[in-house]
Amino acid sequence: MHFKRKIIILIVLIIIIWSFVGYLPGDEALIAHYTRNVFTPYQSLRGSLFGYIPFSIGDLLYVAGGIAITAAIIRWIYYAIKFGLYTAEIASALLNIANTTLFVYFVFIASWGANYYKAPLSVYWGLEDSDTRKLRDQDDEAAHKALRAKDSTALVTFDLFLIDKLNKLAPYYSTLSFGEINQRGSDYYRTYTSSKVKDRGLWVKPSLFGYFIERLAIEGYYNPFTGEGQVNTDLPAFIMPFVACHEMAHQAGIAAEGDANLVSYTLCTTAADTSFQYSAYLNIWIYTNNRLYARDSAFAHKLESKLNKLTLTQLDTLEQLSKKYHNEMARYSNKLYDGYLKMENQKKGVRSYGDVAISAWQVEQRRKKGMVGAIDLP
Repeated sequence: MHFKRKIIILIVLIIIIWSFVGYLPGDEALIAHYTRNVFTPYQSLRGSLFGYIPFSIGDLLYVAGGIAITAAIIRWIYYAIKFGLYTAEIASALLNIANTTLFVYFVFIASWGANYYKAPLSVYWGLEDSDTRKLRDQDDEAAHKALRAKDSTALVTFDLFLIDKLNKLAPYYSTLSFGEINQRGSDYYRTYTSSKVKDRGLWVKPSLFGYFIERLAIEGYYNPFTGEGQVNTDLPAFIMPFVACHEMAHQAGIAAEGDANLVSYTLCTTAADTSFQYSAYLNIWIYTNNRLYARDSAFAHKLESKLNKLTLTQLDTLEQLSKKYHNEMARYSNKLYDGYLKMENQKKGVRSYGDVAISAWQVEQRRKKGMVGAIDLP
């Protein structure tokens, strides 16, 4: 009877998850209902429960999960050695693993993961002009070639725009503490965006795994189970405002990494705060120049030489950190996360981070036309 009950639970979980994954993609009304009536109040509740605790509850859950997995591995080794004596226990354990995995995945989707099925912000904000949309809709080499040429022109123009902004802001840049960045970022979300997340649902914390995530080249991450955003507080101060606002974007219901970058850029450059503006322009310049470098490295270096001394020094700092932590573990971690993103409806995987190079320029084009206002979050 006990074994039968586990099979029933397994079937029920499969049906529930299949229903979520099957109906959410493309159903804007259902996703809007989820955002309004499930995610937003739940994120606000988690913020009120965990927001005032200075350390990450989610990180403690990860530690507990790691201990449980280690214990399970030891038990399985024992079962493997005594296989003939524990066939019933092995079958029951397999069902437990399947049910636990499916239940955790269900909680993940219900508490945050469904946000992955929202339309891209570039579509939601109507950033692309009709000619560009037509090119993207065409599935032929001529259209792709025209689109690449159009994007390349935009990247060069945007790169020069960002260099100009950085050179003008550099004399006024000042270092902020983690606490100041946290408070200002949260205040800016409430002032400049339509986010309905309340209490301390938009608030990042230091990671308990700072030593390890630094060596895995991870700047920050969001815990979908506790709603907490964690940031590596050992990051250089000039990077941190953008990273903190990126993680807060996840807390506000923006799942896609490229979209979280876009929200962070738009917010930081909207606020009348030179440190936040500088951090956003610098982070997005790195994405933009990297894309140009992949197409024409000599030209990308030529543009980089136009930067001011402060920014060049900071870029050298980032390069030294990158070399220090450029290791096999970081590459493996990157591949794992790439696979996770692709599984969650993000076809470009980790490459989607860099999509902000085009979408952020489209935001600036709208600003140039006077199309400004509150930052509307889906």
